[in-house]
This record gives sequence, C-alpha cells and structure tokens, in this order.
Amino acid sequence: MRGVAAISIRNLGPEEAHILDRVRPGLADTPLDPSQVWAYLATRINELVVALDAGEVVGFACGTAVMYPNAPTGFMVSSVVVHPDARRQGIGTRLLSRLMELAEDRGCAHIWARAPTENEAFHALAKSLGAQTTPGGQVHHW
Repeated sequence: MRGVAAISIRNLGPEEAHILDRVRPGLADTPLDPSQVWAYLATRINELVVALDAGEVVGFACGTAVMYPNAPTGFMVSSVVVHPDARRQGIGTRLLSRLMELAEDRGCAHIWARAPTENEAFHALAKSLGAQTTPGGQVHHW
C-alpha cells in the first residue's frame, strides 16, 4: 500500500461495475460479482463507494435508499469493508462519509446502520462520525 493519500474514493454507477474486476484478494468473505454489482446499481436506489489503491479495490461501502408511504425517505448502510492490510488508515471513515454524502444528496432524512455487537471497529467508526446509538449498541442513526 502506498499510503492513505494515494487512496481514491469514488462512487460507482452500473457502467463502472468492471472496476470490481480488480479487488484485492481477501477483501470480502465472498467475491464481488460485477454482473450482480451492475444489477445492484442499475436499480438507482443503491449506492456503492469504493476505495482504490493504484486501481485496485481495497475497500467498499454500500447502502440503499428506503422509501416509506408515511415517513421521509431514509438510507440504510449495509456494508463497510476495508482490506485487513489497509485498515486503521481512515479509509473506512472516508468510505462511510462519502456514502452519507450521497444519501444526503438524495434527500434522505435519516441514515442508519446495524452491526453485530462484536463488530467493535464499525461501532467505533459510527461513533467517530457522530452517530446516535440505540440501547444495546447495535443500531446507529445519523
């Protein structure tokens, strides 16, 4: 890794799913399938933000706009993943911050994420970005 300054953060559209052909091995438990990513992004209710190091994907964050018939649109963060050798460099913060900006640009009135209690890294990340946390500490709201 060349350093955090060399990492670029960008959101993808369906036409850019091919960027996921260059995912650093070990990033995710299951491989990212570019055709599935295309379908995910083509709905236009989902967002996918990637962290790139010299063109290689070393992290991603994704989420979905959720509409209600009786409440303002919200945004659910579903994943924030950073490769083990790229952690503790602010990449997760940059990914989640960008995802939150995209949700706000969509007019989402609130953003939330759920994580298992044992996911201490995500809980610390959410807290660092000013999340309000429900009792039990598993759901974060912005």
